[in-house]
Amino acid sequence: MTGIAKSPEELALMEAAKRVLPAGGFGNFPADIVIRSGKGGHVQDVSGNDYIDYLLGSGPMFIGHDHPAVTEAVLEQIPKGTTFFANNEHGIRLAEAIVDAVPCAEQVRFLTSGTEADFYAMRLARAYRGRPKIVKFEGGYHGMSDWALMSLAPKRLANFPEAVPDSPGIPDALRNQVLVAPYNDIEAAVRLIEAHQDEIGGVIMEPLQRLIPPKPGFLQAVREVTARLGIPLIFDEVVTGFRFAYGGAQEYYGVTPDICTMGKIVGGGFPLSAIGGKREIMALFDKAAVGEERFLTQIGTLSGNPVAAVAGLATLEVLREPGTYEKVFATGRSLMDGIATLIAEAGIPAQCVGEPVLFDVVYAEGDLRDYRSMLRQDAAMQKHVNTVLRARGILKGDSKYYVSTAHTAADIAQTLDAFRAALASLPATRKVA
Repeated sequence: MTGIAKSPEELALMEAAKRVLPAGGFGNFPADIVIRSGKGGHVQDVSGNDYIDYLLGSGPMFIGHDHPAVTEAVLEQIPKGTTFFANNEHGIRLAEAIVDAVPCAEQVRFLTSGTEADFYAMRLARAYRGRPKIVKFEGGYHGMSDWALMSLAPKRLANFPEAVPDSPGIPDALRNQVLVAPYNDIEAAVRLIEAHQDEIGGVIMEPLQRLIPPKPGFLQAVREVTARLGIPLIFDEVVTGFRFAYGGAQEYYGVTPDICTMGKIVGGGFPLSAIGGKREIMALFDKAAVGEERFLTQIGTLSGNPVAAVAGLATLEVLREPGTYEKVFATGRSLMDGIATLIAEAGIPAQCVGEPVLFDVVYAEGDLRDYRSMLRQDAAMQKHVNTVLRARGILKGDSKYYVSTAHTAADIAQTLDAFRAALASLPATRKVA
């Protein structure tokens, strides 16, 4: 495939979207594609074009689209009921599976989206400690709440710990309730937490921040200072949960927080997220355990719904099969290594950043350790390469390759061929000698 032809049907749908949707889309992804179906590691658009899918629905489809085990479980459940607003067997079984898998999770509370899970996790930490402020790390993504949209992608680089709102509509008073630290800077993070210890309700962080892996000792240092001061540490594992290991990034990196949030994979492609945490903290969701004054209200119409629960259970069963993680990491490593070789051969100032199952090419040289160092990347070069990849049947987000268990050696070979062509199409002025 050297170009993407659009059928009259897809073009008509795109025009309809412009009439009824702001900017013609759902706000997630460029509106110039309308997906009709997915199978395994591929998706097809309405025009019939096939793509190798590294978007994976922004991550949930870790075992591929239309996995037989998930599809069978969902189709069996739907005639029995799709939601009840009450306990159901499958939701209880999924909570058991999460508690068995995730180191910090002694109990679980279900929600519907990652944004909701992160929002409630921050509220839970503040309520538990009785302090108002949250520490986050500049560039860290924790959903779309007002609290989370502080210094996610600040247009103005402020002095730490000042928070910069990323969106209009956020009350200015909230800026004083969020303290911002640089990721991967042990000294700065510890100093900030110690200095504000009497104000801090919790610290929230992505163990792998967007694409940036933690430097040796960084997660351990944040864990040590928060434990020493009695401040709840939240790992946002909406992306990394069940992806980096069956026990998530906390198993992969060997650091256990007090609370974690999960989403994407845990719902098997259906709307479901979860908070997991220590029993004494999760007790705040139980009025009988903590009393009226400390009780944290949380209600969600679709929380723990049985369709999402059976999809999650089926997904986790697949992930428990021997060799599953070894295989998907090997697939991701072959793609990363192949891209790195092509970059070196082409003399492009770029590097792969992330882990084998979640990474991207960043068009910059030097140490990329935090949000500010990532700003050095050549965004125009990245956009050009991504555009050529799409034209050659490779679907990915602006800044991620999500690798699935369904991707094959043939998919990797085709992706590397497309990437080679994308690099060859770059203007000579973009290359280094």
